[in-house]
Amino acid sequence: MLILVAYDVSTVKAAGCRRLRRVAQACEDYGTRVQKSVFECQVGQKEWARLRDRLLTEIKKEEDSLRFYYLDERAATQTEHHGVAKPVDLSEPLIL
Repeated sequence: MLILVAYDVSTVKAAGCRRLRRVAQACEDYGTRVQKSVFECQVGQKEWARLRDRLLTEIKKEEDSLRFYYLDERAATQTEHHGVAKPVDLSEPLIL
């Protein structure tokens, strides 16, 4: 499944900066950054459950915002991109 994760973590306090890093790291472990606080994640059901739980335990619901968008395959093929940082094709093998 293709999930778009968007977040806004309050960084007014030092604890917020730590939460922001942990949220970003969790997203990087499962997906590709497409904007500063937006990730595309191509995950299976078990991976998605782990990522979702990890993110929900990291944020403070009183201060932060976390949104999940569930995209179907059609939405993924109809995405337009303009500007820098060409998007990574998540269906292709990733060569490092």
